Amino acid sequence: MTVPTYPVETTAPRPAPAAARAHLLQDGSVEQYRRAIAEGVDRVARRVATVDRPLTGITPAELAPLVDRVNLDRPLGDASAALDELEDVYLRDAVWFHHPRYLAHLNCPVAIPALLGEAVLTAVNSSLDTWDQSAGATLIERRLIDWTAERIGLGPTADGVFTSGGSQSNLQALLLAREEACADAIGPAARAELLPRLRVLTSAAGHFSVQKSAKLLGLAPDAVIAVPTDARRRIRPAAVREEIARCRQAGLVVMAVVATAGTTDFGSIDPLPELAEIRAATGVWLHVDAAYGCGLLVSPTRRHLLDGIERADSVTVDFHKSFFQPVSSSALLVRDRQALRHATYHADYLNPARMVQQRIPNQVDKSLQTTRRFDALKLWLTLRVMGPDALGALFDEVIDRAADAWQLVSEDPRFEVVTRSDLSTVVFRYLPTGAGRGLADAANLHAREALAASGLAVVAGTRVDGRHFLKFTLLNPATTVDDVGYVLDLIATHAGRYVHDHVAAELTCHVG
Repeated sequence: MTVPTYPVETTAPRPAPAAARAHLLQDGSVEQYRRAIAEGVDRVARRVATVDRPLTGITPAELAPLVDRVNLDRPLGDASAALDELEDVYLRDAVWFHHPRYLAHLNCPVAIPALLGEAVLTAVNSSLDTWDQSAGATLIERRLIDWTAERIGLGPTADGVFTSGGSQSNLQALLLAREEACADAIGPAARAELLPRLRVLTSAAGHFSVQKSAKLLGLAPDAVIAVPTDARRRIRPAAVREEIARCRQAGLVVMAVVATAGTTDFGSIDPLPELAEIRAATGVWLHVDAAYGCGLLVSPTRRHLLDGIERADSVTVDFHKSFFQPVSSSALLVRDRQALRHATYHADYLNPARMVQQRIPNQVDKSLQTTRRFDALKLWLTLRVMGPDALGALFDEVIDRAADAWQLVSEDPRFEVVTRSDLSTVVFRYLPTGAGRGLADAANLHAREALAASGLAVVAGTRVDGRHFLKFTLLNPATTVDDVGYVLDLIATHAGRYVHDHVAAELTCHVG
């Protein structure tokens, strides 16, 4: 076999070990650390202060060559030069979620105390797997889990762990539900016979991570059953009851019902009290995906919208959505801490079982991850500086603004709007007079793309009953009704021009 040879780079001298060590944060490099971080913060601050639109509209084809030209084997030597380069390959064309006309996805402007937390946690670099790697960080995360469980109302046996996001939280919740459903299946043969019969019921408007989780957990391809929704895009409890009965009659086992407190498209909150009653009557694990709606836990005026969540077996919360935290900051909460045993594995080199008897708190005992960032610090500092009421008031503000936006769109004859959201989304579309379904779909798709290319605003798109719609997702309290009206006019202009040009082309074709 011929061993391949590679050209040796002779123009870049190998750095001396002492020079390489100078780049590590240690007692002799703290001034370098201060200067580098301060310059990075200053660059971002200048951008935030001066950007006049949420994005530049650059395309992948335009930006990719700039990134591809960077030679990662030839360092620039200092932070200032690297930041100069970063301006070209990232900062100049970054998407700025703090801009009031970013109206697309569940990305929020971030609280300054959380950014302080980010700076601290990355420098200290605690790993939230074992006590001997995190000490106080472990206790802070545990205190925040307790605080969140108290806000939900899960009771004294509740527990949980921070995760990377809602998808991981949902995956772990369904893992726990699967293992609870398999608890009576003694032996590999019984388990192998049961797994293909497990089913998960979720809303037809629920998050795709439920389907992805089922696949990762080795369930059958048809394990996830999408339950119909009502006119407000909420899961129908009667349909859930019927589906559980149908599954049982067919010899299938419903291992979990997944409710949603804030669907991604419609911001709808499933009827949690009725679903909790079903859980009480059937014993089926109830998981509530409140990744979006968890901000209601601190709302001064709307906490009642989550009534019933306290009766769930598990709950997903995403602080990096409606708590205005940087990505990532999420958690999974469970009513009964014993359920977390299904994620526990004791490794002799890391968290041997004897540590449990010694009452040493190791968060890896609860987590799907091993090495894990101290993301809880961001929320901790936010609560200690701002307090929960301030966060809730911010979330209330964006919900109020979304209600204003829904009213504006519903009264505009150029558009049709779908159901009013419980939270802060507005799903709508431009509806050209007399145009067919195909032309209306194409016009809305074009309007979204043209708007993004202009950089003046960003909106999302989705499909509703097979048709193309646009979507506002408001998470910025700085967004005004005037901003919404301005974006609607831009959409109508782009879509109207597309329809006009299409009709003109059709007429020309017929005349020709």
